[in-house]
Amino acid sequence: MARYIGAVCRLCRREDMKLFLKGERCYTDKCAHTRRPYPPGQHGQGRIKLTEYAVRLREKQKLRRVYGILERQFRQYYFDATRRKGRTGEEMLGLLESRLDNVCYRMGFAATRTEGRQLVKHGHILVNGKQVDIPSYLLRDGDKVEVREKSRKIAFIAASLAQIDRRPMPSWLEIDKEKFSGVYKGMSVRDELNEPPIREQYVVEYYSR
Repeated sequence: MARYIGAVCRLCRREDMKLFLKGERCYTDKCAHTRRPYPPGQHGQGRIKLTEYAVRLREKQKLRRVYGILERQFRQYYFDATRRKGRTGEEMLGLLESRLDNVCYRMGFAATRTEGRQLVKHGHILVNGKQVDIPSYLLRDGDKVEVREKSRKIAFIAASLAQIDRRPMPSWLEIDKEKFSGVYKGMSVRDELNEPPIREQYVVEYYSR
């Protein structure tokens, strides 16, 4: 699966908010958005007035970049969400949150979703005792996620777990730091998804136009 390999700090500046794509760096004064809080490029500091279409586009791009997904796959999540019962926007967020690479990040095994993707691709993660190397694997209620025993000495995994208290801990996850494991308990709670702020209704309006 293709992935974005460009400079990620430019993405935060383009969306005019921290997307927390660089782990601990985003919490320091080195954060690019903190140092240069305006869009990248020659005309970044000019006055920009967004149209209604542009507002919806930017919201879609922001959400896509937060979860590290390219357009084709992201659009498919939207269409999958439209076939589910409930609000399309919230169902879409639920699908994104149940991705294995995202859950590895939420549980603290990785400092960013990109690191979570790498952990999964390299075979360091077990789901219900079986190795899964597909970052987009969707977890089900009660699935147990853990770092395989041979991989628990990897330095960045331990470092990330040590910093997990700095992040909000979602209620739909249960974590055991000592055992490098956790349980995905079910669909995400919309009220807890506010870092960065998300307006999923604009994404729905963008695709349904």
